[in-house]
This record gives sequence, C-alpha cells and structure tokens, in this order.
Amino acid sequence: MCVFASRAAVRARSIAFLLLPLMLAGCATSKPVQKGPDPMHLAMYGAQPEEKFPLPAMDISGVDPKYFRQQVPYTTNEVPGTIVIDTQNRFLYLVQENGMAMRYGIGVGKAGLEFEGTARVGRKAEWPRWTPTQNMIKREPERNAQWAGGMEPGITNPLGPRALYLFEGGKDTLFRIHGTSEPWSIGKAVSSGCIRLFNQDIIDLYGRVPVGSRVVVLQHEAPLDQPVPVAAANTLAPSAAN
Repeated sequence: MCVFASRAAVRARSIAFLLLPLMLAGCATSKPVQKGPDPMHLAMYGAQPEEKFPLPAMDISGVDPKYFRQQVPYTTNEVPGTIVIDTQNRFLYLVQENGMAMRYGIGVGKAGLEFEGTARVGRKAEWPRWTPTQNMIKREPERNAQWAGGMEPGITNPLGPRALYLFEGGKDTLFRIHGTSEPWSIGKAVSSGCIRLFNQDIIDLYGRVPVGSRVVVLQHEAPLDQPVPVAAANTLAPSAAN
C-alpha cells in the first residue's frame, strides 16, 4: 500500500530544508574578512620591467594608505606646476589647476630638514649616480665612506630611478628629490638623505615636472591631524618671492 504525505507536511519539510544552511552557519565561528591592499594601489606600485634596471613590485602591505600617490584638494597661492614640500607632515604636493594637487608620501633625511625656502629644479636625471656629501660620510662613515667616489646607478642606489636637483641663484643646493631603495622609510625621518619618494612615485613626478619648476620647502607646517585655528584657516600666507 502506498502512503501519501499531506501537503502541510511536505511544506514543513521544505521550509526546514531551506533553513538548514542558516542554522549551520549560526553554529560556526565567524572570522573577520581580511582586507588586502586596494587593487588600484597594487597596480600603481607594481613592477616596471621596462626600466633600464627593471623595478620589482613594491610590498605595500604595511604602508599607511595616506602615503600613496593621490589627487587631493589643496589650498595655496602657488601657481600650478609648483612643488610644495611639507616636511612636517611628510607630503610633497604638485600644485594643479582648480584647487587640486597630486600628493606623494615622502621620507625626510637630515639634509631634507636643513633647507627651507624656495628653489628651482636645475637638473633632472634618470638612474643617477650617487655620491655622499662630506657631512654624510662624517655622520655615517661605516656606511658611506666606501662610496666617496660615487655609486653606479641601479636598484640599490640610494637615489633610485630618478632625481631632481634643486638650485638656488644658479648654484646647486645639494638638496635632492629622489627615489629610494628603502621604501619602509616613507613617512619617516631617517638619518641621511634629502626628500625621498617611492620609486614608482618619483618616476611619476619626474614625468610631470620640467627643469625650471619652482620648489617651495616648508619646515614648520602644523600637523594635519590637528585642528587649524579659525584665523589661520581664513588667511592664506603670501607666496614666497622668486
């Protein structure tokens, strides 16, 4: 003899079957989703095999995202094309039209904290040689004395793939904007060197900035994470003289 279930019983079994996955999920221990670097940033700081000395991808897993290259609103009296270096907050701004700027995270060395004022990009170089100054050799002889005659270009060269040489009154200031073989130093103040960017960022900046560009170096800006006094917020500082 065949037995036929009632419609109500069939419906009850169907609902229980549909709810089973949710009941099992409720018993499992939930794990937080691990969020990795943004794919856009991975591409931005990816390998550049076409370079004279092929650049590997940069490990950005431990980098604060605020130091990644990005376009931001920026209020200034400086004209578009000007480089503004905010050493206090570890940012370099390339002023653009319509109140915007391209912002790069930077690392600052002792030499980078000794120069303040205005200069011009007097020279540009791709894959430059590096020669430590006498002060750098004196400060860290065990590290720098061996390169007193200069270091050939390459991946381990402290200047990285590009360098901008700053001049004032037609004379070399010995102040440089360059790449780095130590990407961990971005956002920090290190013992020697000038203004360093991620290698991929200095390549980007190099392509945007012609020789003769104005550079303004600020040493005493207020930290960006502190509120700006109302009076200061409503007043723009006059542009420094050429």
